[in-house]
Amino acid sequence: MSLTYIDLFSGAGGFSLGFDRAGFRQLLSVELEKTYCETYRTNFPKHHVLQTDLTTLSNEKILNELNGQAVDVVIGGPPCQGFSMAGNIGRTFTDDPRNHLFKEFVRVVSVVKPRFFVMENVARLYTHNSGKTRQEIIQYFQDIGCTVKCQILNAVDFGVPQQRSRIVFIGRRDNGKILFPKSVQATCKTVGETIGHFPPLLSGETHEHIANHEAMAHTPQMLEKMSFIQNGGNRNDIPEHLRPKTGDIRKYIRYHRDKPSVCVTGDMRKVFHYEQNRALTVRELAALQSFPDDFVFCGQKIAQQQQVGNAVPPLLAEAIAQAILKMS
Repeated sequence: MSLTYIDLFSGAGGFSLGFDRAGFRQLLSVELEKTYCETYRTNFPKHHVLQTDLTTLSNEKILNELNGQAVDVVIGGPPCQGFSMAGNIGRTFTDDPRNHLFKEFVRVVSVVKPRFFVMENVARLYTHNSGKTRQEIIQYFQDIGCTVKCQILNAVDFGVPQQRSRIVFIGRRDNGKILFPKSVQATCKTVGETIGHFPPLLSGETHEHIANHEAMAHTPQMLEKMSFIQNGGNRNDIPEHLRPKTGDIRKYIRYHRDKPSVCVTGDMRKVFHYEQNRALTVRELAALQSFPDDFVFCGQKIAQQQQVGNAVPPLLAEAIAQAILKMS
């Protein structure tokens, strides 16, 4: 019989897709954002999804939704902006309410009593507040009777063509050994290998037969700046009189055709195709996250990009799921 899972803060469904591929059976997914739920339902039409704020979902309601079915694994990635480098670095663990959503994850684990759980978040959480945040999270799980370990995993080691480091907490309700997935990638897949098959587009152009393959319309000023940046180059390729003087140093760069991608986030408007003068389309960004080409993202383009950037790469999720199977 297949192991079962529930997916909290499920987003577009990257975590779910990986566990489905590993042979797990979904029982329940919970997501607040409407467009994320539209994407999830479009790609997982047989899954049971609740569009709701997990903080308002009572213990009784959770159990009712499961209808007596036993849960083997709880998976999820609580919103991480409070820890992210993209957020306000000056905040502390107690300042940002988003930092405490992991407690809702802990609550669900305590209620449904799964055999295992997997919680993913940004790598910066590992060292946040000199490691005290990480230890506090572990203590919450230990307080409900779980054995817990965490590691930083880089998606590029599991077949994802992207340098994407994340902290992964794995726990179980007995004292058994905890296993993390081992690297399966001898050589890293490159950006060119991953997105080179998509038809070229000009700025503002849309491909009518490929879902989400729609190029952003750039201003003439932006097109002029990016025209100077070479394959794998950055803002330093732009003549000094045109070069942006401030802003995120991760922007105004061009993907390198022959290397894995930089980390995909919810806003990649100033990270450019390795040879075409435009930002990547949502379709191309999704491929760098290891989503299949037929996975459709719903909503406005910025919402689609956020869904892609916030997702757990399906190939990484599948590797984690395989590790759970080895422990079961």
